[in-house]
Amino acid sequence: MQYYLTKVEIELKLRNYSHKTIKAYIACLREYFQYKKCGIEKMDENNIRQFLLAKQGKGYAPQTINLYLNSIKYFYREIIRSRQKIDLKFAKRSLKLPIVLSRSEIDKIISSISNTKHKLIISLAYGAGLRVSEVQNVKVADIDIEELTIHIKEAKGKKDRITVLPEKIIRDIKKAIAYKNVSDPLFESERGGTLSTRTLEKIFENALRKSGVAKPATFHSLRHSFATHLLENGTDIRYVQELLGHANIRTTQIYTHVTNPSLKNIKSPL
Repeated sequence: MQYYLTKVEIELKLRNYSHKTIKAYIACLREYFQYKKCGIEKMDENNIRQFLLAKQGKGYAPQTINLYLNSIKYFYREIIRSRQKIDLKFAKRSLKLPIVLSRSEIDKIISSISNTKHKLIISLAYGAGLRVSEVQNVKVADIDIEELTIHIKEAKGKKDRITVLPEKIIRDIKKAIAYKNVSDPLFESERGGTLSTRTLEKIFENALRKSGVAKPATFHSLRHSFATHLLENGTDIRYVQELLGHANIRTTQIYTHVTNPSLKNIKSPL
């Protein structure tokens, strides 16, 4: 088992998969190998089906079941080089609407933060539509104050993109990058290097609690809110897609279900 897991890890690294994806694939395959027990190299579609059904029976989310299926398919296709097709359909993903904060709720959250650096972190995440990992990895060199843009490098899917830099926080950005080298992280930890994603999430959680906003929001809700508010402002969905770095327009279209001006104008008959 360990021989194959190591082989998968090496192959994924050679293909420049992200650390997060490699870790997820290895964990999924380890569970499947333990379930199959023997004859790992021989593909058994019925065995895979039973394994996935067992996960579904335990209440695993469709996205998680698809991750297991993807990792198993990758193993037999790319490592074992099996020509036998795994004819299993992906689990249907439930359409859950993202948690979006209103503009007033965003203001309450930001206003509740007394630490200048923490306030800038949350303001930038919302104002530029950044993922938590993107806030973590943004460097001084990525900031273009003159053009009011941020160059996001090797984000999800190893893709670069350009997003907007909020003019409202330029003064704070200038203070944050003063006396720093261009290769330095915009937000450094006290020990040097980048802040952990958990630290960034904790900053948001503390601010949410202090603000009194009752929604079950997460750090990623700032990105959801950025997209929704742009659409409410009349920004073309194609531009929103570019700013978010979505490969497929359908991913961006989820926000059209959250913001619908025509729907908001309808009055209840009650």
